[in-house]
Amino acid sequence: MDVRFFESVPIFWLFIGIALLMLAFCEVGFQFGLHARTQQDKEAPSSLGPMVGGLLGMLAFVLAFTFSMATSQYEFRRNNVLQEANIIGTAYLRADLLGGAASNEVKSLLREYVDVRLEAVGGKGVDKAIAKSVEIHNRLWKQVSKAAIEKPSPTTSLVVQVINDVIDMHEIRITGALRNRIPFSIWISLAAITALAMIAIGTQVGYTGKRRLIAVIPMALAFAVLVTLVVDLNRPQSGLITVSQQSMVDLRSSMD
Repeated sequence: MDVRFFESVPIFWLFIGIALLMLAFCEVGFQFGLHARTQQDKEAPSSLGPMVGGLLGMLAFVLAFTFSMATSQYEFRRNNVLQEANIIGTAYLRADLLGGAASNEVKSLLREYVDVRLEAVGGKGVDKAIAKSVEIHNRLWKQVSKAAIEKPSPTTSLVVQVINDVIDMHEIRITGALRNRIPFSIWISLAAITALAMIAIGTQVGYTGKRRLIAVIPMALAFAVLVTLVVDLNRPQSGLITVSQQSMVDLRSSMD
């Protein structure tokens, strides 16, 4: 399933939608509770308590597991930015070892490469940025491989190695940002357990005959905040929590 549709939804409206869905499931449970109350099911209160507690415990576990996964992916993306900036900076310095026109061309391509990476930070034109990055990779490799063939030496080998690292780091960042996401099956499990927990809570409240919105609404909003936070962490460069690109910005400034 394409996750770009969900990433295009502003985080505020996503929070509102999650909160409203949770309240809707709670209302469904409330109607079940009213029905059980009219049927005078005396065993309902004793059986609902453990059920609600168990579902809330399961929901807390799945939320903690999903939050941990999203946090680790966020840290992975943040470390990748710093690592790529260091690799490109090293390549920029080692380009001097080529000498002549090749050195100037490699430096110019690396400056253009950093500009392309920074322009794609907002999540717009990612496919175009990837294609442009691959094009620059080919031009860089053409320059360093030509220099290595014409003047084979330990210094040109260093340049070839670091350019290869730049190309490899591109794939690592693409994997971390676009492919290494929370699996859709986990989102389905989280949604199902959340719905069941809210229905169970609503049923317990409905059996009393009073909605008790003063308690239900804050709880639903709190769970909605946690789920929205996990969704936001799972987004690469959109939403409220984004990966800082300051190391790349500092690198580009040093190139000037």
